[in-house]
Amino acid sequence: DERGRELLDLADAPRPDPDSPAPVRFLPAFDNAILGYHDRSRIIDDAHRGLSVAGARVVLVDGRVAATWSVEAGTVTVTPLRRLPRADRTAVAEEGRALASFLSDRDSDRVRVAASTG
Repeated sequence: DERGRELLDLADAPRPDPDSPAPVRFLPAFDNAILGYHDRSRIIDDAHRGLSVAGARVVLVDGRVAATWSVEAGTVTVTPLRRLPRADRTAVAEEGRALASFLSDRDSDRVRVAASTG
């Protein structure tokens, strides 16, 4: 890597097209994706790095932390950390509905995407 460390990989493993967008993902508090690495800059901006150790639940958009989320009374509330383009807001809302349904044993699919804070 750029620091001279040896990285081990599977030479013949399939690789996605580098231009393929990563799907929206809702991560729980203290998820290894943002806690398990010294260099978290590939997934979270320095301005929001504290969220990873504060127990925030985060939303990944195209593989990067773009929002936080919470759930109360069957409604998933998403708070963007930056302005999300319409297509991203739609994808976040769709994944949020699936999460609300899962968390409520299919009793609710309510999601609210708040105004961005960034």
